[in-house]
Amino acid sequence: MHQPIMNYRFVLGLILGSSGFFPQQIQCFSISSVTSHLRPMHESTLKTTPSSTSLYSSKGKASSRRKGAFKRTNKQGNGFDSTLTTEIDVHMDMKINSLQNDFDHGKQSHHIKQNIQLKNEKTISIQGGVDEGHHQGHHQRYQNHQKAVSKLLSHIIPPGGKDSNNKKKNLVSTTPEWKALERHKTQIDQTHLRDLLQDQERSDEMFAMHDGVYLDYSRQRATLDTMDLLYDLAEKQGLKQKMDAMFNGDKINWTEDRAVLHTALRGERPPITDSISKEGKLIVDGDDVMDEVWEVLDQIKYFTDSVRSGAIRGFTGKRLRNIISVGIGGSYLGPEFLHECLKTEPEGINKSLGYTLRFLSNVDPVDVERACADLDPEETLIVIVSKTFTTAETMLNARTMRQWLWDFMGDDKEVVRKHVVAVSSISSLEKVEAFGIDTENYFFRFWDWVGGRYSVCSAVGGIPISLLYGFELFEKFLQGAHSIDEHFINAPLRKNIPVIMGLLGVWNMSFLEYTARATLPYSEALLKLPAHIQQLDMESNGKKATRFGINVDYPVGEVDFGEPGTNGQHSFFQLLHMGQVLPCEFIGFLKSQHDLCIDGEPLSSHDELMANFFAQPDALAYGKNADELRAEGISEDLIIHRTFEGNRPSFSLLAPKLTAYSCGQLLAIYEHRTAVQGFIWDINSFDQWGVELGKKLANDVKNHLLDARNNGEKIQADNPATSRLLNYYVENSKQLPCEDLWDANPLTSVTRKTHLDREHLPPIGHDLKGGDGKLAQ
Repeated sequence: MHQPIMNYRFVLGLILGSSGFFPQQIQCFSISSVTSHLRPMHESTLKTTPSSTSLYSSKGKASSRRKGAFKRTNKQGNGFDSTLTTEIDVHMDMKINSLQNDFDHGKQSHHIKQNIQLKNEKTISIQGGVDEGHHQGHHQRYQNHQKAVSKLLSHIIPPGGKDSNNKKKNLVSTTPEWKALERHKTQIDQTHLRDLLQDQERSDEMFAMHDGVYLDYSRQRATLDTMDLLYDLAEKQGLKQKMDAMFNGDKINWTEDRAVLHTALRGERPPITDSISKEGKLIVDGDDVMDEVWEVLDQIKYFTDSVRSGAIRGFTGKRLRNIISVGIGGSYLGPEFLHECLKTEPEGINKSLGYTLRFLSNVDPVDVERACADLDPEETLIVIVSKTFTTAETMLNARTMRQWLWDFMGDDKEVVRKHVVAVSSISSLEKVEAFGIDTENYFFRFWDWVGGRYSVCSAVGGIPISLLYGFELFEKFLQGAHSIDEHFINAPLRKNIPVIMGLLGVWNMSFLEYTARATLPYSEALLKLPAHIQQLDMESNGKKATRFGINVDYPVGEVDFGEPGTNGQHSFFQLLHMGQVLPCEFIGFLKSQHDLCIDGEPLSSHDELMANFFAQPDALAYGKNADELRAEGISEDLIIHRTFEGNRPSFSLLAPKLTAYSCGQLLAIYEHRTAVQGFIWDINSFDQWGVELGKKLANDVKNHLLDARNNGEKIQADNPATSRLLNYYVENSKQLPCEDLWDANPLTSVTRKTHLDREHLPPIGHDLKGGDGKLAQ
């Protein structure tokens, strides 16, 4: 009997179907017997060693599929049985490329033979021949059988195949450069920082400088060879090309089809004489980005100067001295970090005299109380920051602030037009107008190509910071950020501060497997920096999939936390020294914003602070061994409790002094460090889909609570645990619906009264003594 042409995808389907999971080898793979109807057409010889291995699922775990027979009938009514067995444990090492190429190029032989290595050195042989004269007669029946068996096998064999295999080849972890670093790690595991720090050549190389910023990374668990390998990886990943693409406005945020241009927000304005040239032009979707940025900056300057001069006043004619910025996430963390930096900066102190800035981010009503306490609504300007003008927490707080204004000044529409500012995207203009805001004068746009966590250099930070400190100080902040932008895009990778920090971040996370790191600013004015870095880095790089649409198979996305020194030393440094190993980032300044020299003290307060700044990295690196403890006379039973292994990595970042300019530098360094790590990992550092599910579920819960409050019915959620928890909350909180509380609202009684009871009103006229801090009449 003649046999049909054997399609290799069918005959070898059991083998090739799993190649996406094991490109070189297929392990623990159970196969079914070929259909009895096909047995006369070809000879299959299976020589195996009995095994009890079960069919495996797509996750590599034992399948729950039971042994049994599966029977189908094809379109021609020909039935066949396929008995699924789990008795064959095949371990194969295949070289199929030449076979595949032969088929792909139409090279067919009358006799096909493929030998496959088994665990016990026995073989599977699949033999088949072709008689071209009878090919057409068998073709239709063969196709039907092929479809039926393929459908059966699709329930057994993990999905993947050639396409999945090709995608996996795109993972950075498959590159020779990555593999070289994995091998190099075994060498680093044999070293200790106390020895590495004695290497003079290494010490002389492991630092970088730019515009007053000094990075020392000699206390990283890395050698000069490590850095060479990391730079090789950066070249392989096209790091410089990706950096250029970001600055050029390419749409590198591929999941949202957006450019990433927070760097444009602080772009240097060209001289007026060059305004008609191409210099400074950056076109995205047909629009000149830089022209739009400078237009908004001019609008910010005009508006904030007018408020500070008294040209723009509130509904009742009073000066606007208080600012409440309403926003959450990036709309809040970045501006608050900057505000805290400038609060004690000498120029910031002078320029903020007589003004108050508070942030309202949490939907917790306690946050509303704290934001409004002691403030006169007639002297308060509300800044609502939301790109879409739909963020649930922000919009609830915005409506609360609007009601607060109306409670004191009546519900005249001019109250909102005179006291509420919006910072939002141009696509949200209708929502802003519907809220009652004057969109001609009190609306400030930012763009889809600015992510929230990267937006502090836009109107998001520009409006509240300029209202409090003046636009000129905000402009110095932008200039500092621009300085690092220029360094980042132009400096060689080996002398590039954000690049070095980013590559070492990849080394620590993906190779040394340190899953968390500590940000430790030795300046109280940077107390909000760790929280900003938390969002900036964890929302950016807390991802699981690459740009090739496949999950990463290497660790990405550290947990970031921190606290200003020396507070942190008395909080969690015990763990840093003797618990799990976490890379530490020490940030210090040559000069303090406000130094103190106390009579009788040999050192200034800033020197005392910086002594700790320099000591802690060495303590982490060197540790203290048992011999040193014995030399100090420590009893033997305490040796184990007082031994520090050391070898804990850190870097030190120094700047001249914490000013608006250096604050901008610091911000840009960390923004670019985050981007570098994402570029190396091939993940999208500029989207945040992970936050969406919680928002959706919160809306579902709100509907449950509304029904329970109004109808008194038991809540039936999606699972018993959530139902029990929600019902406990409803039954024990005894909260009435909001409409039943309007007549006498105890929730806002303190806020409504305390500002009238103040003994000290904000200074007016020329009561102020600071040179630039005088308020105009």
